[in-house]
Parts: sequence; C-alpha cells; structure tokens
Amino acid sequence: MRFDKINNKGQARLFKNQYLEYLTKTNPLVIWSLYLPILFLFPNYAVKHFYWGASKVFFVYSVGFVFWTLIEYILHRFVFHHHPKTKFGEKINYIIHGNHHEYPRDKERLFMPPLPSIIISSSFFSLFYFVMNKNAFVFFPGFMFGYLIYGSMHYAIHAFNPPFKWMKSLWRNHHLHHYKHAELGFGVSSTLWDHVFGTMFDMKKIRD
Repeated sequence: MRFDKINNKGQARLFKNQYLEYLTKTNPLVIWSLYLPILFLFPNYAVKHFYWGASKVFFVYSVGFVFWTLIEYILHRFVFHHHPKTKFGEKINYIIHGNHHEYPRDKERLFMPPLPSIIISSSFFSLFYFVMNKNAFVFFPGFMFGYLIYGSMHYAIHAFNPPFKWMKSLWRNHHLHHYKHAELGFGVSSTLWDHVFGTMFDMKKIRD
C-alpha cells in the first residue's frame, strides 16, 4: 500500500453524503465510553452468577487481552493490507484502511467509528459465546480492553511523542510501517507477533 504522497495534514473524503462522511469519524473518548461498562459489568456478572473467584476472572480476562494482540496482527496484515484486484475492492480497502495510510495524522480516523465498531465487537462476542459459553463474559471484556489499549496507543503514536523512553520502539516501528515499508511491522500495541511470523523490521537494513 503505497501513495505518491503521504499527507501529514488534511483528511480524505470518503463519501459524498455528509451524513455518511460524519459516521466515518470519532473521538477516542466516545469509543471508551461505549465499552468501559462492559470491561467491569461482564466480569461482575460472572462473579455473581457463575461464582467465579478473582484468580479465574484474572486469568480468563488476561487470555482475552493477549488474544486481542493476535487478532490485531491478523486483521492488520491480512484484512487491512489485503491487495484487492477489482476497483470496488480497492475502494473498500481505501475506506477501511487506505485513507489512514494516505493521511496518517487524521485524528478523527485513528479509532474505528462507533457503528462498525459495535457491529464487529458484537460479532466477536457472539462467536466467543458460541465457542466458550459463559467464559465469554470474562474473555470478551479482556479482549475489548486489549482493543481499547491498542486504539489508544495507535492514536497516541500518530498524535503525540512517546511519553516514556521504553515506548520509543513502538512509535518507531509504526512510523516505519507508514513511511518506509507498509508490508512489515503490523503490530501496534505489541511487536510479539511480528517477531513470531517474521514481519519485524531488520534495523540493520533500515539504517542502511
């Protein structure tokens, strides 16, 4: 996914209809407000109705969190960076992710907007419940907490400088993904799966 010019200012126009265009934008606080109750109410439901102890809740919640990092990698690599062969496919790809690569500092499109976010997250919960039954009430909040951390870090990477020295590598990796090699560095909140699947940047070659 390469563009002749990457714009650090401005915003892509995705739809002619102003109302559809409005639905493609959001603020991180809106997304946090949507899911924050789930992070606490679902585990609380499991404790009260399934009599789960704190250790079990913490374990399943943590597994859900880690599982998100894998899904983050898979979606970014194989869905967002899919190379469609039709004009319609290219248009959909641009709406989903291509516009972000052309306008990486567009703060209104650094989080998935509410409507598609709710649809996709509901689908994930339904799948988790089908596979793991009542465990989904704790696994899913952990998964969504992972998503919120990812989204917040993605926003911060594009909008601010790293707040701590130990976070500089994450900022560097994602900037390299945008400005050097879009087919590497798919992890945003973690580089774990890039190391596992061989898509991590070789810093010796980058320096060269």
